[in-house]
Amino acid sequence: MTNIALFASGSGTNVENITKYFSENKEINVVHLFCNKQNAFVLERAKNLQLPYTVFNRDEFYNSNDIINKLNTLDVDYIVLAGFLWLIPQNLIHEFHNKIINVHPALLPNYGGKGMYGMNVHNEVIKNKEKESGITVHFVNEKYDDGNIIAQKKCSIDINDNPNDLAEKIHKLEQNFFPSIIEDLINNNI
Repeated sequence: MTNIALFASGSGTNVENITKYFSENKEINVVHLFCNKQNAFVLERAKNLQLPYTVFNRDEFYNSNDIINKLNTLDVDYIVLAGFLWLIPQNLIHEFHNKIINVHPALLPNYGGKGMYGMNVHNEVIKNKEKESGITVHFVNEKYDDGNIIAQKKCSIDINDNPNDLAEKIHKLEQNFFPSIIEDLINNNI
């Protein structure tokens, strides 16, 4: 059995989608959610999914081994960032080397880095009149959006698309492909 822990900061649509995707899987199990915001809607989703969760603060994340200890207690094999906005600390990257996965709402290496998340990304892509965008699933290292790329899925951008239109297209790509890319990675199919 491969155990996954999810990290999230926001509404949790990817958390819900990934948890449901693996709910019938006999080989891969979503065991826990870690969240850095006490009032994030993802916690309501976790309750509805009966997914155990831990809420932590900045000090616990950056200045202790509390999160690593909890992950090890849960026998976590992979960490999946599902809308998690903090930079991952070096001790966690070292402990889970090439076992932390993120999805970015653009085609890296373009439109990545600090501050490039959510609508910030879509606004820039539209402003620059790009013809396509997409999602990038990648390993996490010590820099924002800099780890090795695992997979990318693309969508076209119509001339009349605005940032909200693009956000909807990206959300569909995440919902349709992120869980299966995680599964393929764990099963060594990519």
